[in-house]
Amino acid sequence: MKTEDLPLQSEQVAKLIDAATSAAANAYAPYSGFRVGAALLLMDGTIVTGSNVENASYGLTLCAERSALVRAVSEHGLQMRIRAIALANLNTASSSPCGACLQVLAEFIAPGAWIVFPYAGRLESRRFTELFPFPFDLRESMTS
Repeated sequence: MKTEDLPLQSEQVAKLIDAATSAAANAYAPYSGFRVGAALLLMDGTIVTGSNVENASYGLTLCAERSALVRAVSEHGLQMRIRAIALANLNTASSSPCGACLQVLAEFIAPGAWIVFPYAGRLESRRFTELFPFPFDLRESMTS
């Protein structure tokens, strides 16, 4: 899938990537040096950013995607939905969202949402459901 296939205008994609790159500059990554930023485009057009925050106890590190999501929920409420996500890092490594981030994001993703991320030296774009087709959904099991 190419970035031009996204249902967003190229200016919107560029703005999201710029916001994610700016957020990566604020990452706290003294252990890995891997500085990541995320930008969430909400359904109302708002962009919310976050960066990774590492911890000496590696398991407590917070990825950029979850950092942005926590901010979006606290600033925009539980009903907000994510239309698109852009990731950027200040390294040259590929960085699609990790499984934990995909699972957490799944509860707030709008149908048809897209993710744009650096992969193999280029920007890659995928529908959220392509990267994470079967999220765990406790709400579904509670209504059965």
